[in-house]
Amino acid sequence: MKSALALGAVSTVPALAMEQISEAAGGDRAYWIEVVRRVSDPVLEAVSKGQLRAKMPVEAGAGLVEARSKSTHLEAFGRLISGLGPWLESAEMSGAEGELQAKYREWARAGIRYGTDPASADYMNFGLTPQSVVDAAFLVLGILRAPKQLWEPLDKATKANLVKALQATRSVLPGQSNWLLFSAMVEAGLCFMGEWWDSMRVDYAIQMHKLWFVGDGTYGDGPHFHWDYYNSFVIQPMLMKVLEIVPAKSVAWSALKPVALERAQRYAAIQERMISPEATFPAIGRSLTYRFGAFHLLSDISLRRELPQGVSPEQVRCALTAVMRRMIERPGTFDAKGWLTIGFAGHQPSMGEPYISTGSLYLCAAAWLPLGLSASDVFWSGPAKPWTAQRIWGGENMMADHASSA
Repeated sequence: MKSALALGAVSTVPALAMEQISEAAGGDRAYWIEVVRRVSDPVLEAVSKGQLRAKMPVEAGAGLVEARSKSTHLEAFGRLISGLGPWLESAEMSGAEGELQAKYREWARAGIRYGTDPASADYMNFGLTPQSVVDAAFLVLGILRAPKQLWEPLDKATKANLVKALQATRSVLPGQSNWLLFSAMVEAGLCFMGEWWDSMRVDYAIQMHKLWFVGDGTYGDGPHFHWDYYNSFVIQPMLMKVLEIVPAKSVAWSALKPVALERAQRYAAIQERMISPEATFPAIGRSLTYRFGAFHLLSDISLRRELPQGVSPEQVRCALTAVMRRMIERPGTFDAKGWLTIGFAGHQPSMGEPYISTGSLYLCAAAWLPLGLSASDVFWSGPAKPWTAQRIWGGENMMADHASSA
């Protein structure tokens, strides 16, 4: 398999520490797995021993460390699990990847056990602050993406603790924004777990996002359009998952499901086009310190094998690999002990909003969803292909882009 580097995508990037790993171990998938290991190891190893609070540093804005310490541990764990879920759920791998997968399955289940046990030193924040509903939702998203690994094997006590933890977040009143989907996701999780769930919270989130659709594959974050990546970070992946999980109690819910997918496909096409020939993308809007997590939706649509016409799995793989390589290898991305630091291209602490802390940064894991596809899937096995911006800037005569009417 040819590496994305062979296309010249990141020719301006300095020599990369992990380039040899990618080439020697079988190409782009091996590189992704090494990135997964490098990012995830500190979090999952600590949480598997009930030591996340003791070991994870808390980087935050001036004067905010104490406040963010209340939520940052659930942020790190929930967001990481949301991205790892499909890979943990996929068929057992062989070799080094299989060994890592098996270890992470055990560590993730241990993290759920310690994180939801009120008697544990690593008990996480469920319902104590508004932020808790955000990351309870990401944790649920990960569990729903890996139910056979992250729900079914849990013992009865852990399942009960998890349910109670999720129910505790009902004390949070979400704002009129993408936050409605966090509450809806928690309820979808409780529905999946066979518990009573609040269909009104789900319906309100769905109906408001119908109203907030602004056209061409894009929703407003609340009643207004925002130039940022929240359609990808949160809105469209969570909306699609909620619509998949909850029973079709409303005709409006059923009718929106195919529409939501078509809109997501258009937004995925836009995301792929935003990746420059050099594997950069616009630093627009808030929460840029989630780094390549900005491509959550493009990765989700790739995992679903629902990429829009004209966008091949191979070109998405090459584009995402090049973006990941450019960002992860930037000096300062990790601290001396391997934890992520606040920044977009390296360590840039001023880019962190007041709600950003160390745990927040692990939403970058959302880009890893295609690892849930087998190594034989065309996403991984197909030959390297240039992505749209490379083709256009390379002079290829391509069809004009056009808006979606969905």
